[in-house]
Amino acid sequence: MAKNGAMAGDPPQASLLGAAFSAGDTPGLEGLQGSCQQCRRCDLAAGRQQAVISRGDPAARLMVIGEGPGAQEDASGRPFVGRAGQLLDQMLASVGLDSERDAYVCNVVKCRPPDNRKPTAQEMAACAPWLAVQIGAVDPAVVLLTGATALEGVLGIKGGISRLRGQWHPWQGRWVMPVFHPSYLLRNPSREQGSPKWLTWQDLKEVRRRLEQDQPPPPTL
Repeated sequence: MAKNGAMAGDPPQASLLGAAFSAGDTPGLEGLQGSCQQCRRCDLAAGRQQAVISRGDPAARLMVIGEGPGAQEDASGRPFVGRAGQLLDQMLASVGLDSERDAYVCNVVKCRPPDNRKPTAQEMAACAPWLAVQIGAVDPAVVLLTGATALEGVLGIKGGISRLRGQWHPWQGRWVMPVFHPSYLLRNPSREQGSPKWLTWQDLKEVRRRLEQDQPPPPTL
């Protein structure tokens, strides 16, 4: 396995968080809402109602990272509260995890892209320092990347969610697993064995087992 969890055949991609962790002074979680609300690093700020930071427990050992806010998230100021978020909550609950108590939930970008489009690489890079603050402050043992955008935004791997989902990637002293985004599962509701929803359920059971094992990945050279 190559650096940042990429498979040997993947083109090398730099994690967008690499520079963010070494960037100058950044706020802690307590100052993140105000800092993001004032942020004008990219054009997404012009169309937002508010910056959407997080929900859940900052002391949780599991961090769930999605793509970006939708309309309901932009209105409420909380990530994953629409239909996709409700499905995420249900699937986490199916393996005994409460999204508010056992997880810290956030997105790669903190402002809603127009028409819920995928954020651009430039927008993800502009928001990377804020995500880096969250990862550094929460210091989760396990990170769940929901969808291809989160995979690209954190590990720097473009595409490949179908091939890489369900695989563990050691990254910066923690375990990272990409899974299908809940919005994709809403479009593919079958629960039959081998379906995307069934596969995600298997992935989440593995996440629960990893949390119970409480063993960090071995140091990398």
